[in-house]
Amino acid sequence: MAFRNEDDKKAYWKENLSLLAKLLVVWFVVSFGAGILFVDALDNIQFFGFKLGFWFAQQGSIYVFVALIFVYMAKMNAMDKRYGVDEE
Repeated sequence: MAFRNEDDKKAYWKENLSLLAKLLVVWFVVSFGAGILFVDALDNIQFFGFKLGFWFAQQGSIYVFVALIFVYMAKMNAMDKRYGVDEE
């Protein structure tokens, strides 16, 4: 992996860390927020026969985490191509 210049390298890592921060915030809100903080409010909603707060605590946060992995992969592949460091 070779960057064209030092500015591209800095911009790439700045964008990468920004993406990571955004995805970690989503993960935190879903796992901690929906599974713990907002569980009482979410339990008023039924999802496939289960209370939504319970579902997020048991299953939903795992599904969201796996989805975030695929989002990160797609965004990083696009970013790699944009900065010319993709694996072709």
